[in-house]
Amino acid sequence: MIRAIITAYNPILRAGLREILHGAEDITVAAETTSPDELMHLAAKADVILIALASAARVDLSRILADGDINPAILLLTNDPDDLGALMRLPVPVWGILSQDADAQEIIAAIRALSQGLIVGSPLLLKPITSRSTLLGMGQPEPLTEPLTERERQVLQRIAQGLANKQIAAALGISEHTVKFHLSSIYAKLGATNRTEAVRLGTLQGIIVL
Repeated sequence: MIRAIITAYNPILRAGLREILHGAEDITVAAETTSPDELMHLAAKADVILIALASAARVDLSRILADGDINPAILLLTNDPDDLGALMRLPVPVWGILSQDADAQEIIAAIRALSQGLIVGSPLLLKPITSRSTLLGMGQPEPLTEPLTERERQVLQRIAQGLANKQIAAALGISEHTVKFHLSSIYAKLGATNRTEAVRLGTLQGIIVL
């Protein structure tokens, strides 16, 4: 079960988000808060923190999440592309960013992907870091010594979409064992150690289309 915390000032917004999450059998709302300060003693109980706060309020998150023993994923709902920079500076390894107009299906899919260690976001809000010239501020990546096969590219693209191995197998008409085999090959070729890193490196290489 994925444990989620909802953080939003507006009680109507909190109620709406609660209703959305209650519609997913694999997600439970562990707590609801109205400000970052209230997360101090609750963050450790969450797998994903869903945040819908004004930019000024989110600054305090760095202090709260600085504890190395607290590693929840952060899903930010915003319409401001500038919020991406602040989100990326937070001391969390996994994060997501969606428009405030995101529907229930998008929010649930994002939370599931984040719980699997994937970084997710709407293309428009991620645009500042997905242009080939500025991607993650890391410059041009080293070329692959061995290119990914077409099937490996298909698997990697679906990993980026947040699909689990079983879902990838069904989508591509292959077995889960074959998916795992392709994952091992993808990791080796990209120099990745997990799904999140594979997505990041695949994006840098221009293999993944966000």
